[in-house]
Amino acid sequence: MRNELFTKEKERQLSLHPRIEKIEVKYTGKLHSGSVFVMNKALSTPYNCAMHLSEWDCKKSVLAIVDGEIWDMYRPLMKSCEIQFLTFKDEDPEEVNKAYWRSCSMIMACVLKRAFKDEYSVTLVKAPEVPVISGAFCYDVVLDNKLNDWKPTKDNFCSLTRDAKKLIHQDLPFETLHVEAKVAREMFQHNKYKMEMIERKASQNMEGIVPLHRFGDFVDISEGPHIPRTSFCFQYEITAAHNLQTDQSEMMRRFQGVSLPVHLKAHHTVWHKLLERSKRLVTEEEYLEAVARCPEAKDGTEEGKTVSI
Repeated sequence: MRNELFTKEKERQLSLHPRIEKIEVKYTGKLHSGSVFVMNKALSTPYNCAMHLSEWDCKKSVLAIVDGEIWDMYRPLMKSCEIQFLTFKDEDPEEVNKAYWRSCSMIMACVLKRAFKDEYSVTLVKAPEVPVISGAFCYDVVLDNKLNDWKPTKDNFCSLTRDAKKLIHQDLPFETLHVEAKVAREMFQHNKYKMEMIERKASQNMEGIVPLHRFGDFVDISEGPHIPRTSFCFQYEITAAHNLQTDQSEMMRRFQGVSLPVHLKAHHTVWHKLLERSKRLVTEEEYLEAVARCPEAKDGTEEGKTVSI
């Protein structure tokens, strides 16, 4: 149902622009700086702009900066603007790292939602915003209470990882859609955690808009931005599940994993170390405490310069 509602709303928003209007997009990157592209308002995306530059820009660009705002590569441009692109090899990849971790979490959420078929219920809660230096991306879920005693085995994690790799190999684009809160409520009316998130997101802006993302037919509430396509992931593994102490009556579990993008492959020895590190429980509180003790240990500084370690 969410997928159908997403498509319906996307089509409705496109119908608001029945006549194609032209906009000018000025490229301000290092090479070809000053180039101006004539694009279509509400239809053309940063990826379409990258196509005017080179195949390299299409393959390597992870995010765009549109008039100073971080922007998804497949999010339509709404007015004349200035644009540049971000890659994993930039001197400061903080925003790219965040988008990559966010997207890895969303892929894992899709896998978890589908893994138990109709036999057991899976309620998606949220993807904690943790940095790459934490060692693992995360997604919190509430499983059917019949699974309270279930402890995932190595084979279980291998099965989940195989499902994730199938999504990655499908090369699915991440789509962005900003909707009114009432539309988001209709999509997530049966998930109390998402309903609470919708109210929080809507209260953070005057228009009451909630950001949604989709790849394939999986839709989630996410601030974004995300990487352009699932195929940007290369080494990817779901490695751990931890029980969380919460005020809720239901048992909440934090699933964790680790991944490297296709642009930053690691030797198997390094990858093994990253896998072991990713199994430790990651908490937002732990990261905030670490930053308080050592402010330079956040993204964008020497320790957070690359996705790989």
